[in-house]
Amino acid sequence: MQQIIAVVGAVVALSLPRIAAAEDAAADKGRPADESGSDESGKRISDLAKSVQNPVADLVSVPFQNNTSYNIGPYERAQNTLNIQPVIPFRLSEKILLVTRTILPIVYQPDVTNTGGGSSGVGDLNPALFLSPAKPGKLIYGIGPIFALPTATQRTTGSGKWCVGPAAVALLQPGNWTLGVLASQIWSFAGPDDRTSVSFLSIQYFVNYNLPDAWYLSSSPIITANFKAVGGDQWTVPFGGGVGKIFKVGKLPMNGLVQAYYNVRPNDADTVASWQLRIQLAFLFPSEAGKKEKKEKEKEKSDSEQASAARASVPPSVTAQNSSGK
Repeated sequence: MQQIIAVVGAVVALSLPRIAAAEDAAADKGRPADESGSDESGKRISDLAKSVQNPVADLVSVPFQNNTSYNIGPYERAQNTLNIQPVIPFRLSEKILLVTRTILPIVYQPDVTNTGGGSSGVGDLNPALFLSPAKPGKLIYGIGPIFALPTATQRTTGSGKWCVGPAAVALLQPGNWTLGVLASQIWSFAGPDDRTSVSFLSIQYFVNYNLPDAWYLSSSPIITANFKAVGGDQWTVPFGGGVGKIFKVGKLPMNGLVQAYYNVRPNDADTVASWQLRIQLAFLFPSEAGKKEKKEKEKEKSDSEQASAARASVPPSVTAQNSSGK
């Protein structure tokens, strides 16, 4: 079942850009050759790529991220998690932005001790709250609490514990690049005594390079450490990456992404998957405040360029006359 989900997700992620391109091509047939609307639209979509790659951007997004992990246990079973993870920002003031990032996992957990069988259900809800500057400088950052709520519908799809901890993100976006890290650590503080305590570290570094036509290359592996795993600390260290694209379906901007990761397995431990396929499709809703701020910056830049051009066009003789008349 989990493999079917992964294949369907891949088909959807790879087909939608073609549908969007076909719609754009059909719309372009009625436009004059010298019309600049398509260029401006392309620039807006390219600019949107950087906002998508910023975890604390002033951008509402609803990603559906499917992760399929392969070759777990002696029978090489596959585990599947579909994360529904809406990101919703709120402007607390002109200077402070509150970004809520919530992950609701839908999990298929195989019985790794057998060739078949497993359980499916909702996992633990993971909301995180980041306080971030509404108008950041070159360094973009956010910090706040993260929680894990015992919402799992099956014992095997969640920890059964109430958890809390700190989370932080920091990134730079020089030129076509986005470079950053998102980290969190949670500890359990309540829950049934018969469930194992939780101490879980997550570190996601991300490296993105934006290409023409709103394509981008991306590597964003999630390194995890379960400090309460049976048998001692269990680390998952993946390496890999993939390709993504910002596109439109009608007027709705969307983000499609396909990635593959190889997991380092200490002593070839089969409790960790050997590799993972990640497919993501996100609905994007740029905020009105963000649009207004971008327009203001573009206007300021345009005014500055016009003023510079006007000064450069003044004849030297006029400048000399003004200087001698003082």
